[in-house]
Amino acid sequence: MSKLHIKKDDTVIVLSGSDKGKTGKVLKVLVDEERAIVEGVNVVARSTKPSAKTPQGGIVRQEAPIHISNLSLIDPKSGKATRISIKRDGKKVIRIAKKSGEEIK
Repeated sequence: MSKLHIKKDDTVIVLSGSDKGKTGKVLKVLVDEERAIVEGVNVVARSTKPSAKTPQGGIVRQEAPIHISNLSLIDPKSGKATRISIKRDGKKVIRIAKKSGEEIK
């Protein structure tokens, strides 16, 4: 299991693909697959049968996972894509934006 630079509730920007340039909040990180589900990015249409949850059935639009390598964190100061450095303060891990030096929460 590898460590990933993106966590749930981070704000990220898409670096490549059909959704390049879009930003969104990370809803879920799939660590084993190295993918993340981002709000409003990589939206696909799924056909669903009628069920108790969706009595009407039909076409449902939902976010599909996108590979972590196609995502970058957004710098809190400039609002642009940035890499991060990791500092350890005892047990606490602090993520710092390379561009501005701001802490990413």
